[in-house]
Amino acid sequence: MVQGQHPAPPRGDAARGTPTPGARMRTSDAAVTARPTAIGRPAAIARTPVRTAEQVSGAASIVRALEESGVDVVFGIPGGAVLPLYDPLMDSTKVRHILVRHEQGAGHAASGYAHATGRVGVCIATSGPGATNLVTPIADANMDSIPMVAITGQVGASMIGTDAFQEADIVGITHPITKHNFLVTDADEIPRVIAEAFHIASTGRPGPVLVDIAKSAMQANTSFSWPQQLELPGYHPVTKPHAKQIREAARLLATSRRPVLYIGGGAIRSGAAAELRRLVDASGAPAVTTLMARGALPDSHPQHLGMPGMHGTVPAVAALQKADLIVALGARFDDRVTGKLSSFAPHATIVHADIDPAEIGKNRVVDVPIVGDLREIIADLVPALAKEHAQHGKPDLEGWWRQINDWRETFPLGYTEPDDGHLAPQHVIQRIGEISGPESIFVAGVGQHQMWAAQFIKYERPNSWLNSGGLGTMGYSVPAAMGAKVGAPERTVWAIDGDGCFQMTNQELATCTINEIPIKVAIINNSSLGMVRQWQTLFYDERYSNTDLHTGHGTARIPDFVKLADAYGAVGLRCETKGDVDATIKRAMEINDQPVVIDFTVSRDAMVWPMVTAGVSNDEVQYARGISPAWDREE
Repeated sequence: MVQGQHPAPPRGDAARGTPTPGARMRTSDAAVTARPTAIGRPAAIARTPVRTAEQVSGAASIVRALEESGVDVVFGIPGGAVLPLYDPLMDSTKVRHILVRHEQGAGHAASGYAHATGRVGVCIATSGPGATNLVTPIADANMDSIPMVAITGQVGASMIGTDAFQEADIVGITHPITKHNFLVTDADEIPRVIAEAFHIASTGRPGPVLVDIAKSAMQANTSFSWPQQLELPGYHPVTKPHAKQIREAARLLATSRRPVLYIGGGAIRSGAAAELRRLVDASGAPAVTTLMARGALPDSHPQHLGMPGMHGTVPAVAALQKADLIVALGARFDDRVTGKLSSFAPHATIVHADIDPAEIGKNRVVDVPIVGDLREIIADLVPALAKEHAQHGKPDLEGWWRQINDWRETFPLGYTEPDDGHLAPQHVIQRIGEISGPESIFVAGVGQHQMWAAQFIKYERPNSWLNSGGLGTMGYSVPAAMGAKVGAPERTVWAIDGDGCFQMTNQELATCTINEIPIKVAIINNSSLGMVRQWQTLFYDERYSNTDLHTGHGTARIPDFVKLADAYGAVGLRCETKGDVDATIKRAMEINDQPVVIDFTVSRDAMVWPMVTAGVSNDEVQYARGISPAWDREE
């Protein structure tokens, strides 16, 4: 029996196979709720033609299903409920298993692999605490639309609902944070469910799918037969946009005097970078790329204004505020971009294109909604715009660009050198980007270093910037960089981490060393929880409550990151002076047979600017502390 996205069955008869409520998917992808059939399988998921059956165990069936799905690597840790799976997995010649040191590491590694490659990432955990340790990376993947399949072991079917040892209702727990999930208690259902999980995770708006499989199903004998066709009547993501909406969007873009292309992470997920470049060139409009879209449009493009939002560039923030048309492409109008929503872009007509209809109009009223795959939307929009230009001519954007270029000249992105004798973190991160080059992958943790990495590294290609955007997960960087390096071994991968974030998941350095995954870790060590400290400086009268980590300033280094790197079999380096920055980075670039960790001791008083304080209007953006633009110049 398969049950989808609902709490575990109650005790008693329901635990022994009585039909339970059917599968539910995120409303953006399915408009119906499946009805349970007499045998307990959702009616919305039908059986399909299959190949000749092969007699195997349920556990072997899982391995075969992964192989049929094209999986080449999984990240996981064995445990009692999932142990039957690990025996046949050992014999697979197609699926590489990487033993991580914590299930959170497995989830973030799968996410990093997916983000770097565009393929579905896979992680495995046992029941109970193993499964619950995946909650954070699953929620993270859900917020950032990462295609991921998490396979968890569950106690035997007869024990579900009895509070058995290491039982946890992971289906119920993850209901709000997955695109879809399954509980499998019948071994015969394994191939179909795995096939559906990969299809759901990778189509429409990508996201994580959890497959919880009872240990009894893994141990049972079954017939393996791979479905040749999937039938999911309740799941029909719209990919082709409506022609009428495309024409209206093109008309607005061709006649607007102050347009802005607001580019979100959907441009990365849909693989629309080439199409996007053509639209930007054809429109002549300025473009901004959100935190999740860095690299979708090259930073070197003359129409690119940088990142908008709380720590975006002043030209990007100002352009959105003063626009008369915003064309949002795969973006969510989230609070970090809009600031105080009621004051965001008050004079702008809104065109919103997204694969997920639930996002359209969720935060901001939309004038022209376009539902579809962004790659197809832009591919249709470019010729439609050309027709408008042929009929009406190109719009006069000279005055708009004159104003934008004035903002660029007056408020360039920059920083002040610290006066405490320590390194400027912005300089360190900028030099990492320049020395390593645009073909590298940069993976950030969360906090000040994340914002500086988004600001001061120049991104020229998609899938070169990975971070936890929606959930803001400390500990993301090292395991995600590990997964990215596994997926793209030919590319240099830097984990740009804070001293706080690094201490949450640095045990995965052991995984990297043992499995020959030579990532490079730059610890931006200000001996503090940096972003929290910045807020305490600005809003709490410099009362630094519980933000000193004792990792770099003063006599003690707890821990000493260089010694810690050595203990994990990595190369540990330390840089404390500006004159040594380039040489230290180049030394790390020369080491490609083991992980490298660099402890950059930076100023604890460095702050991230520009900044829009949470909850206030973007009109109140501060270029630096106490310095705000005067907006009345252009009125």
